[in-house]
Amino acid sequence: MLNSKYKLRYLPLFYEDLNEKVEYIAYEKLNPDAALRLIDNVEAAILERLPDAESFEQYPSMFARKYPYYRIYVGNFIIFYVVIDEGEEEKTMEVRRFLYVGQDRDSKL
Repeated sequence: MLNSKYKLRYLPLFYEDLNEKVEYIAYEKLNPDAALRLIDNVEAAILERLPDAESFEQYPSMFARKYPYYRIYVGNFIIFYVVIDEGEEEKTMEVRRFLYVGQDRDSKL
């Protein structure tokens, strides 16, 4: 991560999404170990993507966007992020959403 050309930022909405899924797995499905593994896997996937955030296919969107979305699959979930050019050769990978694969993505993004 130290050699990354991207800074990393998380939107509060990402944390809300993640907490909702983790609480469901831990308390509704009664599987706290799986919930903790999910957190670890999400963190690892984001950090693994960070050095090459723009080297992947953009998510096809129905809407014109200032910053195109990219996605990372983690099990039955999708992490959505954008890359923001801050100028002066500085870019930020902004993690925005964490959705279940069955959720309606277009209404959430």
